Amino acid sequence: MNQLIDFIPSARTLWLLAGGGLFATIFAIFIPIPQRIGVAIAMTLAWYLGIILVAGIDAWLSKADRVEVSRDRLGKLSIGRDNPVTLTIRASQSSSKARQFSYQICDGVPQDLAAMPSLISGQLERGHSQTTSYTVHPYRRGEYEWQGIQVRQSSRWGLAWYQWRVDAAQTAVVYPDLIGLKSLSIRLALQSTGAMRQVRKRGMGTEFSELREYNSGDDPRSIDWKATARRNRPLIRVLEPEQEQTVIILLDRGRLMTANIQGYKRFDLGLNATLSLALTAIQRGDRVGVGVFDRYLTTWIPPQQGQKHFSTILDRVSRIQPELLEPDYLGAVTTILKQQSRRALVVVITDIIDDIASAELLVALSRLTPRYLPFCVTLRDPQVDILARELGTDLAGAYTQSVALDLLQQRELAFANLKRKGVLVLDAPATQISDRLVDRYVQIKSRNQL
Repeated sequence: MNQLIDFIPSARTLWLLAGGGLFATIFAIFIPIPQRIGVAIAMTLAWYLGIILVAGIDAWLSKADRVEVSRDRLGKLSIGRDNPVTLTIRASQSSSKARQFSYQICDGVPQDLAAMPSLISGQLERGHSQTTSYTVHPYRRGEYEWQGIQVRQSSRWGLAWYQWRVDAAQTAVVYPDLIGLKSLSIRLALQSTGAMRQVRKRGMGTEFSELREYNSGDDPRSIDWKATARRNRPLIRVLEPEQEQTVIILLDRGRLMTANIQGYKRFDLGLNATLSLALTAIQRGDRVGVGVFDRYLTTWIPPQQGQKHFSTILDRVSRIQPELLEPDYLGAVTTILKQQSRRALVVVITDIIDDIASAELLVALSRLTPRYLPFCVTLRDPQVDILARELGTDLAGAYTQSVALDLLQQRELAFANLKRKGVLVLDAPATQISDRLVDRYVQIKSRNQL
């Protein structure tokens, strides 16, 4: 800790100063003695100096009583979430007669991360400790530097706030939405495999599971005639969806992904969706590969299984930032075709403006059919939907609505072309894309489309 910087007069001290000034004013007005104004000024100055001196002594004596303040180690912070930061306050076992102290704490939060609340205050009894917390809500990924902690503590006589600074510099890294991924992981772990069981009951699937006796209501086409002949009773083959399938996720980090949507970059929302899909697919037993591209495929993580592989994906993609470059869809897809010979679900996360601008995307995804299952995921700006629904009250408003409606229509034309080529399409508000994408993937798995 640094030494005493200064002290701040308390409200009690200010009232005492004001009272002395009022008394001197009354004295100067009503006391009929010669030079009463000079006497009043001298009395006021003496009173002020005395109060300030006593307040300073009070603050200095309180140095032995000052609390210890520490910040817990900052972990990985999640973008777009309220991340808690915990402070611990410990009161000393001093010989002071004061049993309770008031404190105010202002942590050295980076400017880009507004703290809520920015000022923490409370009371603490001598010899006790307590924890308190505040939250930070990052809108950008990256490294952030926390500075020292500013602390104020009430003095023994309540005439001043003793003020000092705790050296507590730390570096914290803002990652993608780790809190959301943790919640998703818990939800996936708690979910039953009801969807897969439903598929199994319907006899759908490609992978042999078991033989069992034929029951009334079973599909006769599922009867295994060779096994039935050997055992002299009807047996059916139970099929289930192939568990070890391959999912390739291609995340665009080009020009359109640099746009801001409700304070976040479109790329960051797409990155959250990428990680949510990767986590879900890995927990479903699939092999997952991830590529990030602009003019080139700048990052490529080959498909593998397991939680360790997901950790690798998270570490590799968390620090990637979008670039003001036009994406090369055809080049990215061509590279994947060389890397991946096995049939796979290929998910391209990007955005579309209109049919003309998406022509290259259409050509690239068309190359994937019918060997692969292409899936185009686009992150729509919800503000465009709002503007399209709002009726303009003047010429400017009508023009804005017209432009928004035209943008939506152009997107629909582009999606229609993609669907005609056999491409799966998901167009959802960027702020909801992660949940929508996970739900759609589960549907694809349950319907055995891959």
